[in-house]
Amino acid sequence: MENMVAETGKRRPPLWARLCVAFGVVLLLAGIGTVVAGRALVGRYTDAVTDNTLLEDIDVNGNAAVAAEPDPDIDGPLNLLLVGIDPRDNQTAPLADSIIVAHIPRDRHSAYLFSMPRDLRVEIPAFDKSKTGEQTDKINAAMSLGSRLGGNRYSVPQGFQLLAKTVGNVTGIKKFDAAAIVNFGGFKKIVEAMGGVEMVIDMDVKSEHLKPDGSPRDRKPGCQTHHNCSRPYTGPQRFYQKSDKPVQLKAWEALDYVRQRYGNAGTAMDDYDRQRHQQQFIKAMAKQAMSRDVVTNPAKLLDVMEAAGDSLTFSGGDHSIVEWALELKSLNVDDMVTVKLPAEGINSGGYQGERLLPEAAGFFQAVREDRLRSFLLDHPEFISKGK
Repeated sequence: MENMVAETGKRRPPLWARLCVAFGVVLLLAGIGTVVAGRALVGRYTDAVTDNTLLEDIDVNGNAAVAAEPDPDIDGPLNLLLVGIDPRDNQTAPLADSIIVAHIPRDRHSAYLFSMPRDLRVEIPAFDKSKTGEQTDKINAAMSLGSRLGGNRYSVPQGFQLLAKTVGNVTGIKKFDAAAIVNFGGFKKIVEAMGGVEMVIDMDVKSEHLKPDGSPRDRKPGCQTHHNCSRPYTGPQRFYQKSDKPVQLKAWEALDYVRQRYGNAGTAMDDYDRQRHQQQFIKAMAKQAMSRDVVTNPAKLLDVMEAAGDSLTFSGGDHSIVEWALELKSLNVDDMVTVKLPAEGINSGGYQGERLLPEAAGFFQAVREDRLRSFLLDHPEFISKGK
């Protein structure tokens, strides 16, 4: 979608372009050509994927607030909310499968990614648009609750508004500067257009969902839906073996690998491992998207951009995709730091979800005050391990 062109060919490719390509959000031309040519190419896809209602100001009751004067510049520290959803139609409530915040400091020298555990128990605010009251639930329920239109109809952008409000209440981030929703079903097309992805497999993982050939696993008798069985599948499983070096994964393999969260193959595993794998996948996809094999191959570049148009919704607030890329042109994907929030399970009469530990409050304060670098130097335990 968006991707910036370095006129000299010597600039580091923009982090925003790399980060968001990984989510199908932004792909501009890089390394070859001119900014003008890049904008012309991007213009074919911008309108189809842009929906600024994602960042529409809403009050505590979910009503549209009075619009502020447009900000002429993208300035100061930035916070981006990136959400991955399972493929859905407007007659099915969307579920937030992954919720990631990207914090980019004022100096633009680095970027920080942290995932909100999708089982995090939170207070979800009342939302007048969906006619839902305040309630305590897992954070990934916020999008489903907010998406309700009535009459068995649902709106993903409207659901995103309530999710953004909920994440903002947890983190103290009053308003996100940009946002993206990625449909993982469509996102598979992006990975396919890029020829798969190379990434390190940092632990043995067996697929809960797919057979070794990529076809769906069989369901156990009486387990036709997730409502009556927590792990409804049976039969052979695709196995991802731990590797010290990057291995080439096909699109279906990569997306299957980053979905897994259940312990198996003799290895303990949980949602935090899945969060780490998704963050690693972002970095791997970003690097590959900006490789010469993609950016200097017009046919492949167009395939990737067309696939992105089928899988994402983007909002840049008062600014276009191109303006975002130009603002963040000096950042590099290698400057990304992935963070693991400290949390624990709630096991009162059985598993109820997750709760953040008190130390998370200090991390969120550092985000709001734009001093994450010094905070992480003092608290290295927050930095995700793995390649």
